[in-house]
Amino acid sequence: MQAAGKIDNTRAGVHRDFQTDAQGHYALTGLAYGQYRLELSKEGFSTQVVSVDLESTGPISRTITLTPAGTHTRVDVVSVTPGAGGDLPINSIPRPVQTATSDDIERVAALDLADLLNKRMNGVFVNENQGNPFQPDVNYRGYTASPLLGTPQGLSVYVDGVRQNQPFGDVVSWDLIPKIAIDELTLMPGSDPLYGLNTLGGAVTIQTKDGLTRPGGSLAVTGGRFGRRQGEAEYGGTIRNSGLSYYFAGNLFREDGWRQFSPSEVRQTFGKLTWRHQKTTIGLQGGYAGNWLTGNGTQDFRFLAKDYSSVNTIPDITWNHSPSIALTARHDFTNSLTFSGVGYFRYIRADTTNGDINEDSFDESLYNLSAGDIAALTAAGYTGFPTTGNATTQPFPYWRCIAQALQFSEAAEKCTGVITNTWTKQNNFGVSGLAAWRHTHNQLTIGAALDHSSITFQQAGQFAYLNPDRLTVTPINAYLDGSTNANGIPVDTRVYLHGSTNTPSIYAADTLSLGKWNFTFSGRYNHSSITNIDRLPPAVAGARASLDGKYTYQRFNPAAGFTFTPLPQASLYFSYSESSRAPSTTELGCSNPNDPCNLPNALVSDPPLEQVVTRTVEAGVRNSGEKKLRWSAGYFWGQNFNDLLFVASQQTGFGYFTNFGKTRRQGVEANLSGRISQFTLGGGYTFLQATYQSPQTVDGGSNSLSDGGSGMDGNITIQPGDRIPLIPQHSIKGYVNYDPTPKLDVDLDFVAVSSSYARGNENNQDKPDGVYYLGPGYSPGYGVLNFGARYRFHRHLEGFLRINNLTNHKYYTAAQLGPTPYDNNGNFIARPFPAVNGDFPIRTSTFFAPGAPINVFGGLKFIF
Repeated sequence: MQAAGKIDNTRAGVHRDFQTDAQGHYALTGLAYGQYRLELSKEGFSTQVVSVDLESTGPISRTITLTPAGTHTRVDVVSVTPGAGGDLPINSIPRPVQTATSDDIERVAALDLADLLNKRMNGVFVNENQGNPFQPDVNYRGYTASPLLGTPQGLSVYVDGVRQNQPFGDVVSWDLIPKIAIDELTLMPGSDPLYGLNTLGGAVTIQTKDGLTRPGGSLAVTGGRFGRRQGEAEYGGTIRNSGLSYYFAGNLFREDGWRQFSPSEVRQTFGKLTWRHQKTTIGLQGGYAGNWLTGNGTQDFRFLAKDYSSVNTIPDITWNHSPSIALTARHDFTNSLTFSGVGYFRYIRADTTNGDINEDSFDESLYNLSAGDIAALTAAGYTGFPTTGNATTQPFPYWRCIAQALQFSEAAEKCTGVITNTWTKQNNFGVSGLAAWRHTHNQLTIGAALDHSSITFQQAGQFAYLNPDRLTVTPINAYLDGSTNANGIPVDTRVYLHGSTNTPSIYAADTLSLGKWNFTFSGRYNHSSITNIDRLPPAVAGARASLDGKYTYQRFNPAAGFTFTPLPQASLYFSYSESSRAPSTTELGCSNPNDPCNLPNALVSDPPLEQVVTRTVEAGVRNSGEKKLRWSAGYFWGQNFNDLLFVASQQTGFGYFTNFGKTRRQGVEANLSGRISQFTLGGGYTFLQATYQSPQTVDGGSNSLSDGGSGMDGNITIQPGDRIPLIPQHSIKGYVNYDPTPKLDVDLDFVAVSSSYARGNENNQDKPDGVYYLGPGYSPGYGVLNFGARYRFHRHLEGFLRINNLTNHKYYTAAQLGPTPYDNNGNFIARPFPAVNGDFPIRTSTFFAPGAPINVFGGLKFIF
């Protein structure tokens, strides 16, 4: 064939260019003796270079063969099922999938998985309602994965095919997922039925590291502000000629916390053994987490203005203990047919201790003792107590609390504090498997799963009174076990509930590729059976009814979509999908509006709830192929039917689960990422409208527009179009990574969200009057700038520095409305206003979840 050539001899000063004929022949003449460099090239082929020694007048012949040149092609592949096996190129998936790797985690120095999602994934934002960095509410497009019971859950989370949503209300404990062991993660948007129940707005799937792909090890030590100290270690490798690989990792984190009395400790371990032989892979992995977390929650905006680190009450502690084990297997029968499966077991023990102010005491007479109170105190040996008083003489009243407890009377109304302890034990195990058949133009995946879970939930409450430090409470010898009453009705918030759930499911997906078109069809059938058993003795007269009940939920959820690539530079996508969520044991046990719960403190009799059904439409355009810059823009629309909401009752935290007609989340989003010279950059923007679509009347005692009157308990009416609280309309993210030398990386990222309405302001109409209602009724928008740098001193040693909230901006990630006993000077005042028709108004305020101030930390990483 024809090829371009050149021949050189620098000593002789010879340089000739030439072109072979159609048969690849060419003759060079008139050359002096010496050594020549001969080069032949052709587009699409590898250039060949040979040396020729010319030492005589005789002809010399050389035959040179050109071979096709190698090309660099990148194809990003993700699994369209919770476990491995259903792999498809991203450009064939009719949704704007987002991915990240362990390198991204290291680059942003993410504290945990939730921190990475917040800093890198478009459409994700967090609410720090609990006030602990390991306990955030992670929101994506207005759907939430939260560790807090009572938050409507709408995202599913998987690690190596094992579901992380717990049986206890589908909550997700982010602290149980070891960040150091994460290799890759995928954020799949929409209500994709392949990811099972609770995938209303999206799914997060995680693949962990193994010793074959991550050989060697590292040890990182970190220290920083607020008493942060951390050690992370990992090591992996293979055993020669055995097919075995191993990987082990651990994390020990301790921090005093930036807020008052908020220390936390996280201890995580993870290990994986993998055996590979020809076309078979078997893995055994396990982990354990033993964590102690303090989450002091929201605080009145007035006191945050005086002391940004202040908290409302203490303690608020959660202990999580969770061992887990999983067995995975994969076998490639042929190059086209693959079988894979996973079996798992998880045990989660969660204990909580919470000290709170008792809102029932705010409108009560707490200062003047009755004759019965005086007699009871005297008989018990108390002396020197005041018999009359007011907020000035008794700024933190407690004598009526003790007296009423001694009489087994109205401690529930006269005690200013309460302590609640809970114990939750969860067992979760199951098996799943799938078969994937691949053909030139078709990929078919068929799978099945069986999940079983059981929970045992216990609760005990004890009365207490608030101490003069306004933070702690002192317990007394009186309990919320029916031995005391409120207006003659026994007060019993004890819970001893056992629940079990069985969910078999089958699913299938098929992707057909026809030139520029890719068509995808999928569906999943779920069948959930839930049994609740109340282990408390039969309730006494006037107390709540039994929690016993049996429920069945079943549904087939379909999905379909396509991608079309009319131009090499761009492709279009469109999809329609449905998914559902069955009520959990806990939600079914707290669904009576006549007897609300103090979550996570109490469960009550349970009217049946309907399962949530979500229908989602996605459409957009994105670039295709391998480009330096990757971009996408799209529209999404998702509507929930029979949405499960925790509706607030008279007191903050009190309420019940109910089905709520329709809610909608729709918007547009845009993404851009790529590399230019020494810069890696990216960012995204999301406009989100999250609204109620059905009218509903709900309790709104802390809302200024309640029908009860100023300062009184009452209802508010939600109208179609009202925005759902805690969901901002705008979110922007951007990041730039600069690596001027092979040793230095510098990273800058920015996260900004707009304002959102406070929980309790579902009608969007709350207006402060400065008397009965305080605070704005919404959480202001904010922007946070973060900086990071990493320097490689040696191939075995790195140093890193991270500054979060570089500008030390004070901001709030969430807000809620709630009653408060304090005036503007921080004085506790019961019955702050005169009676109206025999009832006493109370004061309510806006409580904020403050974001962390500037935080500087750094350390060293040793690499083996």
